Amino acid sequence: MDTKSKLVERQYLLPFILITSLFALWGFANDITNPMVAGFQTIMELSAAKASLIQFAFYGGYATMAVPAALFIRRYSYKSGILLGLALYAIGAFLFIPAAAQQSFVFFCFSLYILTFGLAFLETTANPFILSLGAKENSTRRLNLSQSFNPMGSLTGMAVASWVVLPNLLSDRCRDASGKLIFDTLPEAEKAAMRVHDLAAIRNAYVALGVVVVLVFIIIAITKMPKTAGSGVRTKGTMGRLWHNVAYREGVLAQVFYVGAQIMVWTFIIQYADNLGIDKATAQKYNIIAMAMFLCFRFIATMLMKYVNSRKLLAIFGCLAALCTVGAIVFVGPLGLGCLVAISAFMSLMFPTIYGIALEDVAPEDSQLGAAFLVMAIVGGSILPPLQGSIIDLGTVAGHPAVNVSFCLPLICFIAVTIFGWRCYRRMTAI
Repeated sequence: MDTKSKLVERQYLLPFILITSLFALWGFANDITNPMVAGFQTIMELSAAKASLIQFAFYGGYATMAVPAALFIRRYSYKSGILLGLALYAIGAFLFIPAAAQQSFVFFCFSLYILTFGLAFLETTANPFILSLGAKENSTRRLNLSQSFNPMGSLTGMAVASWVVLPNLLSDRCRDASGKLIFDTLPEAEKAAMRVHDLAAIRNAYVALGVVVVLVFIIIAITKMPKTAGSGVRTKGTMGRLWHNVAYREGVLAQVFYVGAQIMVWTFIIQYADNLGIDKATAQKYNIIAMAMFLCFRFIATMLMKYVNSRKLLAIFGCLAALCTVGAIVFVGPLGLGCLVAISAFMSLMFPTIYGIALEDVAPEDSQLGAAFLVMAIVGGSILPPLQGSIIDLGTVAGHPAVNVSFCLPLICFIAVTIFGWRCYRRMTAI
């Protein structure tokens, strides 16, 4: 068989496996954090908008550190970037110890902000590294394969949240006969005791995560990696070339919309279910179902790309995600919740496909900085959830539950992704 037709060549197999494991590692962090928004909202007695500042801090770390990470990688190597990223990841996780002791929401946000400095390094490094480990014609499929392990980590994070953290939150058990939370009506001394217990439950999950990250750091440190970065810190001409690359420029914007939609859909499933009288631990199981669909359809999409152009498939999946979002807005009850869960199936290919399309025609010397701006696009997950939280806090909008109406924001995002996929497909077929 021609080696160019291989998805991963033999000499790159071990690095491919190790780097792919990092996709699961940051998936875990993403999806153990999403349900914590609802947890902190109850424990710290916050509005939905203020609680979603967890996501502002988490995804804001990506925006802050993505470009410095790219410059670091250009000067040194992919392996150096990975090791620094893992170190920052572990530090952020261990900062949950003093944050819980201080019972400070701001400190928790700061801890997540530092943790995602590490994730920014990992994503800025791992995505272009995977693209470089083999033939260019297989690069988007190879990245989709690696990204398929991201939802495996996400499922693990969701499982830990659902079966270890959320069921142990005493504050969420304080409900009346109708299922409505009454934690805020309890005496202050009782609430304070519950708060200590609940914050410790959250802290322990992140400390255990930090220990795992340290172990991965050691494994990567002693493993030899191909040195395919380290071209110096020269950026002259890079910005101009990236700006004049239409697919890249539009890809960064599409990624902002996609990540914003993804985080809104997964973060506010719990609030959506809570509006139906479903407790947080049970609601998180719907998130797990959504992630299982996401994982299955990621593999299905990777297979479909052998037969359907990736740009066309992106447009089709974007359209289907938008239709499911309309259902989540219009229907109040189990049907609407089912539509909300189904969105994840069609989000499955979006991040790696947008990423691969955007970088496909970027020059190798521009790839690290190009990757950094695509990682910075994750800032969509920082900006949009607080806006959705503000809508949810309204309670009702024109007689319709505000939590349903709030999904107009993801709907706009999916329309933008669909337009990007279709425009890229039209440009390609016009050549």
